[in-house]
Amino acid sequence: MVDYPGQKDRPPQHQDRQPGREHEMVPEPVYIRSDYRGSGKLTGKIALITGGDSGIGRAVAVHFAREGASVAIVYLEEDRDASETLRLVEEEGQKGILIAGDVGEKAFAEEAVHKTLETFGHLDILVNNAAEQHVQQELEQISVDQLHKTFRTNVFSGFYFSQAALPHLGKDAVIINSTSVTAYRGSDHLIDYASTKGAQVAFTRSLAKAVAERGIRVNAVAPGPVWTPLIPASFPAERVAGFGEKTLLGRAAQPADIAPCYVLLASDDGAFLIGQVLHPNGGEYMSS
Repeated sequence: MVDYPGQKDRPPQHQDRQPGREHEMVPEPVYIRSDYRGSGKLTGKIALITGGDSGIGRAVAVHFAREGASVAIVYLEEDRDASETLRLVEEEGQKGILIAGDVGEKAFAEEAVHKTLETFGHLDILVNNAAEQHVQQELEQISVDQLHKTFRTNVFSGFYFSQAALPHLGKDAVIINSTSVTAYRGSDHLIDYASTKGAQVAFTRSLAKAVAERGIRVNAVAPGPVWTPLIPASFPAERVAGFGEKTLLGRAAQPADIAPCYVLLASDDGAFLIGQVLHPNGGEYMSS
C-alpha cells in the first residue's frame, strides 16, 4: 500500500497567482514514491518537459532522471520550484538545465529546443505539459483575454514546441502531451480549459498519424484530479480541502501516481502505443 498524505491532511488553502508554487502547498505533493526503482529504461535519453518545475512536470522529470535521462526543465517564472526540480534531477545522477519563458510564444519554443540541443547534443523526448486554468461559473464570464491565454498556454504551446522539436527528433523519439479527464467528462466551471484539453486529444491523434512513418511515437496522458500547484492557484480554499475525494479511491492523485505513465510512453515498453491516451484518474468515471 502506498503511504501518501490523506485528504484530511490537506487544510483549506489558496494561492493568488498562477500557475502556483509547489513549495507553498500543505502538504507538498509527492513527486516520486520512496520505493520506485529505476531500471535504466531511459538511459542516455534527453527529455524536454514544459511546465517541468512542479506538479506532474516535476514528477516526470525526477522519474525520467531515475530511469537514466537528462532533462531540460522549461517553466514560466517559478525560479524556486524550478531550482528544486533541477536539484532533484541532479541528485539522481543526471544532468539538467533550466529554461524560463512563456511557452505560448513560438520564438521561445524555438529558443528552448535550441538550448536543449546546444547543451545535450540531441533530443529524444518532448513532453508538452505546461497548462493554466481559470475557474468561471458561467460561459459569459470568460473574457477574450482569458480565452486567448488558456489556449496559448495549453494548445498553441504544444504546436510550437512540437514544430521546433520535430526536425531534430529521430527514429524512436517520443512526444507526450498532458491532457485531462475534463476532455472526456467536461467541466461546467472550466469550459475553456476542458476545451483545450479536448483539443490536445485531437492534436495527439492527428500528430501521431502524421509522424508515425518517421518512427516517432505520439501519445498522451489524461489524469484525473491531481494534487499540484494548479489546484490551490485555481480554486477557493474550502474546495481545495476536499479536492479529489469523489474518486473511487477517495483522494486526489499524487504526481507520483501519474509520472509512471509517462515513463511507459517514453520507453521501449510503450513501443506499440501510438495515438493513445492513458487514463490515470482513480476511477473518476465510475464514481458517479
